Formats: sequence, C-alpha cells, structure tokens
Amino acid sequence: QIHLVESGGGSVQPGASLTLSCVATDSILSVYGIGWYRQAPGKERELVAAVTSGGSTYTDSIKGRFTISRDKANNTVWLQMNSLKPEDTGVYYCGAVLCTAVECRKVHDNWGQGTQVTVSS
Repeated sequence: QIHLVESGGGSVQPGASLTLSCVATDSILSVYGIGWYRQAPGKERELVAAVTSGGSTYTDSIKGRFTISRDKANNTVWLQMNSLKPEDTGVYYCGAVLCTAVECRKVHDNWGQGTQVTVSS
C-alpha cells in the first residue's frame, strides 16, 4: 500500500506563491513517478504536473508558473506554485504514477485528504 501525505495549501491572493509538499511512504520515488492532481470546485480531478526519474510534465494551464521537483532522500515531492490565479483554486492531491511518453496513470485508486488551495481577492 502506498501512502502519501499532502500539505502546504492555504488561502492567498492572485499573484502569490505557495509550495505544496507530498511525503511518501518508503522509497517509492525509485519505482514510481509522482503526480499532482487538482480538483476544482464542481469538477473532476485532473493531473496538473508529474515528475519521474526522466523529467517533468505539466498541463498547459500551469506551464511556466508551477515547478514540480523531487527529493528522493526524503521521499518528498514539491510543487512550487507561482503567480497563482483564481482558476488554480481547488484541492490538490498527490499520487504515485507510471508515465509513458504520452500519459501518466495513477497506480492505485486510493486518495488522501489533499490540501486546499484558494486563490481569491
């Protein structure tokens, strides 16, 4: 069983920055990638960023503003979010993923609590 714990969310104004963290059990970063998912109000979860040993991928809506990184020694993945916009609002979840050149798929169907990000004036 893979367990991931998200933290770092908050309520900020547009243009602000937040850094989210995802701490994983064991050393799963040597086996799986990690994806950050966002569930906006009234919408389904979508993958916004993922990092593997081979690199990072981003959805177009955040490209150039968010940076995903990983710290294998501490089993942690970070999502640095800059220039936040109201449309970035949602609950952010992380999950173990397996990625190909065309897509990333979550390994398991279980989700944690997530961390709330609210961007508003």
